[in-house]
Amino acid sequence: MSAAKVLVFGFGNPGRGDDGLGPLFASEIEKLGLAGIACQTDMQLQVEHIVDMQGRDMVLFIDADVSCEAPFEFGELESEKDSSYTSHAMTPQAIMHSYSSVLKERPPRTFLLRIRGERFDLGDELSSSALRHMEASRIFVLQFLREMNIGC
Repeated sequence: MSAAKVLVFGFGNPGRGDDGLGPLFASEIEKLGLAGIACQTDMQLQVEHIVDMQGRDMVLFIDADVSCEAPFEFGELESEKDSSYTSHAMTPQAIMHSYSSVLKERPPRTFLLRIRGERFDLGDELSSSALRHMEASRIFVLQFLREMNIGC
């Protein structure tokens, strides 16, 4: 069986309030059962996730962010070497760079959706504003996928 055309990858810590927006978003998309779309979640990105990107035409990373404009920011990414000394908590751009370095091929087209969050402390619940931002981003992503003829 071949890999789904698109991977929606939500990352973040659901135990830290709005930081759980990425996994929640991916879970909500998965419930829709859209053709050609696979969904995955994790608390952080690691080099092992390059294997999850293999065989995809597109990857959409989803994360919560307190520094982005509300309700969300969306953009296509370029590969970028990570200057940290560890392979834990990598950026999507560093995952793309590792993909190219390890697999010796160009990574799939990759996008990042950053959903505006407000509360990130351990034990916080999701804020109502973050849930509104997630709904706005969900509508946007579904329209984006339709325009790309994915999941129709």
